[in-house]
Amino acid sequence: QLQLVESGGRLVQAGGSLRLSCATSGRTFSRAFMGWFRQAPGKEREFVAALDWSSGDTSYVDSVKGRFTISRANAKNTVYLQMNSLKPEDTAVYYCAARLGVMGRPPGNAAGYNYWGQGTQVTVSS
Repeated sequence: QLQLVESGGRLVQAGGSLRLSCATSGRTFSRAFMGWFRQAPGKEREFVAALDWSSGDTSYVDSVKGRFTISRANAKNTVYLQMNSLKPEDTAVYYCAARLGVMGRPPGNAAGYNYWGQGTQVTVSS
């Protein structure tokens, strides 16, 4: 089983930056999709960004393009989400997700992932 542990969420003012980390353990892999999703109170879980572990190809939801960057550290088996120019509407619990043994264009929906972390809270104050 693959374990995912998110960290880095906290309270930040609008316009600020945060970097979320997702540390993986329990399995080694060279091919995978890694994604970040978020869920605000009363709303459905929303795709934020994803990455093909082997190629580094990325995809983003339109609302974060130009502000968020997903990246990986292969040696650490860790994926990051750098979030800049944060807005109050970015407030949510952010979840890391993974699907192993795949490559190509990473999916932008939760059904495309079968491993999930517990989430980390990001709160952006206005």
